[in-house]
Amino acid sequence: MSGKNTPNYNIRCHVTKCANHCGQEDYCALDCVCIGTHESDPSAPECTDCQSFIKK
Repeated sequence: MSGKNTPNYNIRCHVTKCANHCGQEDYCALDCVCIGTHESDPSAPECTDCQSFIKK
């Protein structure tokens, strides 16, 4: 995680239950994120996951 929850304005995020979320701003504090899938043949946005998620 980058220092003091500083927003990375290149990564928008609405997952407020993630430790990397920047409080009142809908941005991630990480320099980069890892996106993956839980499907063998992803076909919709719902098939993808932010694998950088850390529960608060």
